[in-house]
Amino acid sequence: MHVRIGVARSQKEIEVELDPDSDVKKVKKTITSGVVSGEMLWLTDSRGREVGIPAASVAYIELDPAASSRSIGFGS
Repeated sequence: MHVRIGVARSQKEIEVELDPDSDVKKVKKTITSGVVSGEMLWLTDSRGREVGIPAASVAYIELDPAASSRSIGFGS
């Protein structure tokens, strides 16, 4: 699953590739609780790295559960 997070006052986005078997409902719940808490939104990518984004900086979040099935390219 591919997650794209827009950052307020920045032209850059944060992109996180989650485990392809991630449950969309659980991911949404994790994101919602992180943003509502007003502290940090923590996600763990498919390689086990943890990514933290200050909740106040989140402008938008885009989930694409089908992204892993469309991957094209070399190695991982």
